Amino acid sequence: MAERTILHMDLDAFFCAVEELRDPNLKGKPFVVGGSPQGRGVVSSASYAARKFGIHSAMPTAQALRLCPTLTVISARHGDYAAWAKKVMDILSDETPLIERISIDEAFLDVSQVRESGRQIALRLQAEIRGRLGLPTSWGVASNKLVAKIATEVGKPEGCVVVPPGEEAAFLAPLPVQMLWGVGPKTQEKLRQAGIETIGQLAGMPERALRSLFGSRGPELAARARGEDERPVVQHHRRKSMSVERTFARDQGDRELLESVLLSMAEELGRRLRERDMSAQVVRLKLRWPDFTTMTRQRRLAQPTDLDEEIFAAGLALFEGLWRSGRKVRLIGLGVAELGAFPRQLELFDGTWQLERRLMEAVDRIRDKYGEGAVRRARLMRKKEG
Repeated sequence: MAERTILHMDLDAFFCAVEELRDPNLKGKPFVVGGSPQGRGVVSSASYAARKFGIHSAMPTAQALRLCPTLTVISARHGDYAAWAKKVMDILSDETPLIERISIDEAFLDVSQVRESGRQIALRLQAEIRGRLGLPTSWGVASNKLVAKIATEVGKPEGCVVVPPGEEAAFLAPLPVQMLWGVGPKTQEKLRQAGIETIGQLAGMPERALRSLFGSRGPELAARARGEDERPVVQHHRRKSMSVERTFARDQGDRELLESVLLSMAEELGRRLRERDMSAQVVRLKLRWPDFTTMTRQRRLAQPTDLDEEIFAAGLALFEGLWRSGRKVRLIGLGVAELGAFPRQLELFDGTWQLERRLMEAVDRIRDKYGEGAVRRARLMRKKEG
């Protein structure tokens, strides 16, 4: 079997890096991209200057401000981030078709068949992305996905860490056990109680002790600790669903506002579907009441769609089936499922869908060029959260 060379690429503090391109005055300053500190907002991305204060993603924004009172908070511009991420992925695609995108800012590349060394390829791509787009990246190079991803984490920010074949276990051994995929807080605590703090210690645990602590999962954890991973780079990973959620700063019972939030979510989902040349066959709604009771409903569409209005209409119908006038809502979510490149069955003499599709494509092009706020529906300008 031919020796594999797997690269892992991670865009460093990606949302923050894009914001620095928009406003160079932010460079070197503590700032975050995230939700409002006045409510339940959380940090999506923290600059490296902010991280020195202990601020990290998923932290409540209000807590981040307590750690750093001079912190700047910027609202997320997801459409802009998606557009920049696509530019990065286009550069990677020119190198090899064997790419597995695992999030908006991360990807694996299988370059086993490329003549250059993994290190040469990673450094060249790192320089190209920095030179052409101004975005910093970190890279890991290894014989498998697990070790390549950990190598990236070790080298952040803007590093390139290479783990030669046969040295996987030695590379992992001194690292803290929580860096290993599959070791969450509960597993980490069990290992700590057993005196295990490094990946090397986990790799050396007797199988009997592993099975006693984790059952049949124990030997699998030990194999990962030795750097063993046979997973291939999945080139065409079909996404089964996508969704958007909004937690309100204050519980909301205003129908007009709730409908406008649903419409903005439908717009985002429609655009994301069109970017991927996909349609959805199912629309899902999620509502959470102030007592944290959560309700979900879904509806199968008569036709697969990628149109904002059709997604919104289905979501609104589901909403009307659950909500009663004045009832307060803590969280609202809209999603689409059963995604694919489905053909649409058109009725004779019905050109409405084609006209709507062309309109949405034109709006997408304007927003790509001038930003998300360049074109807005009047309905979304009438009501804001109070």
